[in-house]
Amino acid sequence: MQKIIPHLWFDDKAEEAADYYISIFNNSKKLAVDYYDKQSAEVSGKVAGSILGVEYEIEGFCFYNINGGSFFQINPSISFFVNCQTETEVDRLWNKLSRQGKVLMPLDKYPFNDKYGWIEDKYGVSWQIMICSECEQRIVPSLIFVNENSGRAEEAIKFYTDVFKDSEIKEVSRYGEGMEPNREQDINYAAFTLYDQEFSAMDSAMDHQFNFTEGISLLVNLSSQEEIDYYWDKLSADPEAEQCGWLKDKFGVSWQIVPEVLNGYLRDPDPEKASRVMNAFMEMKKLNLAEIETAYKGELK
Repeated sequence: MQKIIPHLWFDDKAEEAADYYISIFNNSKKLAVDYYDKQSAEVSGKVAGSILGVEYEIEGFCFYNINGGSFFQINPSISFFVNCQTETEVDRLWNKLSRQGKVLMPLDKYPFNDKYGWIEDKYGVSWQIMICSECEQRIVPSLIFVNENSGRAEEAIKFYTDVFKDSEIKEVSRYGEGMEPNREQDINYAAFTLYDQEFSAMDSAMDHQFNFTEGISLLVNLSSQEEIDYYWDKLSADPEAEQCGWLKDKFGVSWQIVPEVLNGYLRDPDPEKASRVMNAFMEMKKLNLAEIETAYKGELK
């Protein structure tokens, strides 16, 4: 199981977007489709029986799209590097993803890469497409620290690699002289791993009209209450954002701290079991694995 899964928030196009990406990327497939039950539909303003979310893989990397309504919007604060083997692959993905999208950086040759472009697709998801034949992980989440967070990328990656297991800072590159409005000591690219998964980060002092939101969160699958407690205590920095396993850290990045058995319980073919679990965890802030298991089994507290 992939330990950290990007979780993308849509109004009502979760499955449409997933199908679109599966049709574009290689090594891609739909893994599961989840549906609203009566209580979750009432809370979310959706119709019972409608699609709640879709789990899928592109290039072997797992994503989850949720239909959550219009509360949150996806923006470029978290984007996804796509490491391509050939220039032909770069061109193909760029042409597909740019349809009805918005160019953030034109596809071109840059000092840092021979063929690179940054596109926001028609669903608002941002992709940084580049040639990197030696890269093993094809899809890499990237965090950009802007506005009040500009200049905090180094602090963030040190914090995350201290908190998460199997983590390492692999590369740090800084802005040079004459690259204003960014400061020379700020990071223009950093590569790091969390649970042996690759991530990247950068600072930008330009005037950006976005910041981290729940539009894209990072879901962490954990095996025990001890792990849930640990990550919750380390990461949560905004009590008002705590709900149903969601939290915000001190940089405003949203995380979901969940037991890895949760999806299996919610997808149980017995609708009563799944409904009991849904009802139980929707009342929680930090998730309680024992109470979720009790709900699943139908045991009295």
